[in-house]
Amino acid sequence: MNQMSADTPPAALKISNLRKSFDGVEVVKGISFAIEPGEIFGLLGPNGAGKSTSINMIAGVTRIGGGQVEIFGYDNVRDYRITRRLTGVMHQEIVIDNFFTIDRSLRIHSGYFGVDDDPAWRNMLIDRLGLRPHLGKVMIKLSGGLKRRFMVAKALIHKPKLLILDEPTAGVDVELRHSLWDFVREINAQGTTILLTTHYLEEAEQMCDRVAIMNHGEILALEPTGELVRRLGRRELVVELARPLQALPEGLRHLNAHLDPEGKRLAVPLAAGCPSGELVGRLFELGLPIAEIETRQPNLEEVFIELTGLKNGQGGAA
Repeated sequence: MNQMSADTPPAALKISNLRKSFDGVEVVKGISFAIEPGEIFGLLGPNGAGKSTSINMIAGVTRIGGGQVEIFGYDNVRDYRITRRLTGVMHQEIVIDNFFTIDRSLRIHSGYFGVDDDPAWRNMLIDRLGLRPHLGKVMIKLSGGLKRRFMVAKALIHKPKLLILDEPTAGVDVELRHSLWDFVREINAQGTTILLTTHYLEEAEQMCDRVAIMNHGEILALEPTGELVRRLGRRELVVELARPLQALPEGLRHLNAHLDPEGKRLAVPLAAGCPSGELVGRLFELGLPIAEIETRQPNLEEVFIELTGLKNGQGGAA
């Protein structure tokens, strides 16, 4: 374990110059970041960005190609027994043992980490994740949603301090998605640090304290979620018109305004620091047939698309 001052707790996860190549192709290109204890941190990126490979190296499933991973100050290669015990992972792929029942699997799984079964903790997970009616079922009999609930319980059964969720709500219904996020917030409030990947960017914006956006094996941006959206997002003044326009007014062309194909909706970008009232006044001066006006705030999805080049078809491979 690294020597640190008594007043400086180690990061929950610290990645330094992490690299990985397959068949001579570098898929993770020297990424570095740290997650503080108690954070919900989002690692976002299109398919093929290198997220799952990075997570597999953190979890010890894939051999590290270069660099270092530390979990609460412990090296995950040298101190692997400790780091495995400190980490719980729900992988994107459904990984189950088809011959065990839910009950049997959860009773024995903590033992794989050298941790005694805690019946009170196990039963809390069973009840919070809605698994009790299904305890006697073997895995092959479970629906996709129940399998994902079980995988969350399995990832938490040994009481890890760091929980990694790789696309936890992929393919599940809205009800389960909301209940899962409620549970994640609950265990985070109790002190569990969360590393999350998801393609549901609205969820990431609501859940994550900070996000890193990754593409082609590199980190493109890393900062608090709200600051990233404010810095790179684009506010717009959206105008619903009482009657359609045949063309964009000449007085708005220099503002990069956009008129929809039907001529009924006008969107005008708001420059940073530009008050919307000033622009509204200009619109009235042009005599536009305005029915409604609203200011549309930027969101994480827009920032994500802009950074990864997906709007131009330049994102990661599927």
